[in-house]
Amino acid sequence: MTTNDKRIGLLAAWGRYPVLVAEALRREGFHVSCVGVADLADPVLREVCNDYCWIGWCSLGRAIRFFHQCGIEQATMAGKFPKELIYQPRVWMRHFPDWKFIKTFYHYFISHKRDNKDDTLLGALTNAFATDGITFHPATDFAPELLVKPGQIAGRPPTASQQTDIEFGWQIAKMMGMLDIGQSICVKDRAVLAVEAVEGTDACILRAGELCKKGNFTIVKVAKPQQDMRFDVPTVGVRTLRTMVAAGANVLAVEGNRTILLDDDEFRQFAHQHKLCVVAIEADHAMTDAA
Repeated sequence: MTTNDKRIGLLAAWGRYPVLVAEALRREGFHVSCVGVADLADPVLREVCNDYCWIGWCSLGRAIRFFHQCGIEQATMAGKFPKELIYQPRVWMRHFPDWKFIKTFYHYFISHKRDNKDDTLLGALTNAFATDGITFHPATDFAPELLVKPGQIAGRPPTASQQTDIEFGWQIAKMMGMLDIGQSICVKDRAVLAVEAVEGTDACILRAGELCKKGNFTIVKVAKPQQDMRFDVPTVGVRTLRTMVAAGANVLAVEGNRTILLDDDEFRQFAHQHKLCVVAIEADHAMTDAA
């Protein structure tokens, strides 16, 4: 992106992350034109951004037209689109696809000639914008302060047995990421309790809690080995910690420099209050330990 280009588009889905990105962009002096996904994007984005437009889930053509009207050639995306929503009954009847969406995703959702892995779908989405002259960049390029640095984030350091579970879980989580299945894994005594897939991290943690009533298990959340930082970057926040408390987990290990930490101060305070151990690990260090 050239330094004199101060217009940027924001494609916003669920969560607080899009709001933080929009605020960071405004602080950097960008004119922010935001497309908010209906029923997902936070309404406060309308106040934070210079231009705003709601779109339906399948209104891809409208999103592109709005960005063109705002003079947008560069964009970024932030927020989660819960993938399980596309498997609801009659979803395409409730969110009628426009022609651009149908052309882009025909072989994914209709002919089923291509897989529906997260990276595959998001890659198709960004390519659709690119063919219309809109290039997507990683949101963390504009808000790098949201990426957690390696080290102890909250609580005491992991015990020897917890560190062993972290290293064990790390290797499996990386393999799951390589297959584009999910980012998180729950481990107890080097046994896998639950692996994240379509349901998302919170549901994965709660399922592990149901299976491990004694609690005190470890959660490892990592970036995919082939992580495209334009989308689907691992994210944790106070909501993650609340889910841990509800499920009985007591250790969270994330990947340093490749994980977004939301509301840093509140996150650390909550973790301290509930005696949770949270650590960010460097990939090279984790691989060395495992070896």
